[in-house]
Amino acid sequence: MIRLQVVVCEGYECLKSYSISIKEEFEKKIKFYGLEKNISVFENSCFGLCDKGPVVVIYPDCTLYASLKVEDVDEICREHLIKGKVVSRLNYTDITPEDEQKIIQYQESNFYVKQVRRVLRNSGLINPMDINEYIARNGYFGVHKALTTMTPDDVINEVEKSGLRGRGGGGFPTGLKWKYARLNKSDIKYLICNADEGDPGAFMDRAVLEGDPHSIIEAMIIGGYAIGATQGYIYVRTEYPLAVERINHAIKQAYEYELLGNDIFGSGFSFNLETRLGAGAFVCGEETALIASIEGERGMPRNKPPYPAESGLWNKPTIINNVETFSNIPQIIFKGADWFASIGTKKATGTKVFALGGKINNTGLIEIPMGTKLREVIFNIGGGIPNGKKFKAVQTGGPSGGCLTEEHLDTPIDYDNLIQLGSMMGSGGMIVMDEDNCMVDVARFYLEFTVEESCGKCTPCREGTKRMLELLEKITRGEGNLADIDTLTSLAYSIKDSALCGLGQTAPNPVLSTLKNFKEEYIAHVVDKKCPAGVCKSLIRYYITEDCIGCGKCSKNCPADAINGKIKEVHTINKDTCIKCGACAMVCPTHAIITA
Repeated sequence: MIRLQVVVCEGYECLKSYSISIKEEFEKKIKFYGLEKNISVFENSCFGLCDKGPVVVIYPDCTLYASLKVEDVDEICREHLIKGKVVSRLNYTDITPEDEQKIIQYQESNFYVKQVRRVLRNSGLINPMDINEYIARNGYFGVHKALTTMTPDDVINEVEKSGLRGRGGGGFPTGLKWKYARLNKSDIKYLICNADEGDPGAFMDRAVLEGDPHSIIEAMIIGGYAIGATQGYIYVRTEYPLAVERINHAIKQAYEYELLGNDIFGSGFSFNLETRLGAGAFVCGEETALIASIEGERGMPRNKPPYPAESGLWNKPTIINNVETFSNIPQIIFKGADWFASIGTKKATGTKVFALGGKINNTGLIEIPMGTKLREVIFNIGGGIPNGKKFKAVQTGGPSGGCLTEEHLDTPIDYDNLIQLGSMMGSGGMIVMDEDNCMVDVARFYLEFTVEESCGKCTPCREGTKRMLELLEKITRGEGNLADIDTLTSLAYSIKDSALCGLGQTAPNPVLSTLKNFKEEYIAHVVDKKCPAGVCKSLIRYYITEDCIGCGKCSKNCPADAINGKIKEVHTINKDTCIKCGACAMVCPTHAIITA
């Protein structure tokens, strides 16, 4: 009998939908039916289809079941695991393991067909707790090739030739960065993986650490060999307990297999690796603040130069790359730079992982070739805007990025194009908005996050962003004027020019991009005292029109008792007690309650 594997998604959305209960029920039923000798059950990280959870994939026949309930498990066991019949009512689509570039292809869904999975190549396919499954997928072949057949300069040249740029947001050429560190002479050098993923809605790095931790270990051994570092650290935030557990387990396994430690593969090269936990400060995603945190100091950015490649951790040459950047390294070395650069654009090779969310039908984790157009991502992979609403904007780059409009949908996604439009790639957050989003409120939301997360070291960021937030709050309350918009713009450019670190310098981007692309909404807030999207509560007024049939549903559902009227007569809303929750409008059968 062919051995089957039942893989349960353990991504955040699936966990919220009780995927752990699904896994436990599978284990229970498999034991009940006496199938444990031929069937194994394990969890993996996010499969990508976050809105279809809980998700389960059964291998080797590659069947995906979505939106499962605990009571569905018994039917899958009886029909599929015992009789070999797919339960069609629960089957999302069939998936087929194909070539390395399209490991999982959903035949009826554009969600996977349009993707190229390289960083996510093992997610959903291997047991992340078993090093042997990683090795079976060419794991540690890259580091073996590097240590036994290549010099450190060969490794750096191959990475440089691949065109790989940092996936953490800055987009600096990885090979060039490594070359700087190699040229700096020192008795000790360090290598750090930045897994302090702090952008709202971003979970790309967490998915890799949870689903493919050995790829990061292998990459760091290669990087250490290339620059001459013998000690590495993986800096991961404490809010990722599963990622911490799995990377620590993987490090332990790597030591047991003598892939870490002394004289790896008999090459004479030694490399040690351990984790360091961060407390969840957004600023520690900035490399010099991260270094300070590892050293036991408060996580605050430092002046540059000197750059970490010259003087970083404990004043020694240090290279810092993020999780996604490292995940590409083993494949570049094993398969070659030309293979890696075969997709993408001339200035941005390879793929990019995005966390696609917001007002979109297919939310989740996606990986696309560089140069893919925004329209392709939103309307093909993402499935378009739900409920027939109109697309309004897409925010890329999180709090450091900007909002792009419909006229930008045919823009190829790469570092330079997004920066030119006032946004940026960032670590990979992509939030879609529809006609019901207020862009002034969106700018306020991101700036509120920045103010909360500012380390406070430099005045422009500490005080300037706070003043910007106060102006935005004033505008959303309907108390602003045209002069406030001018002040907001002036402050934004001053902060960009004078903040100490990249996070402070890019903090005004959401405001500047919304001012550029949606200035009419700012004007409506300060001149007309209206919020066109009906989001800013201070500017909303609810009215009951003559279409009211006097059914009384609105008054029964009003939590503030703000609606008066007799049955079969037009009701009225007391504007002094109305809390503007919108409950009345939602229950009105004749849509007689409107905002103005």
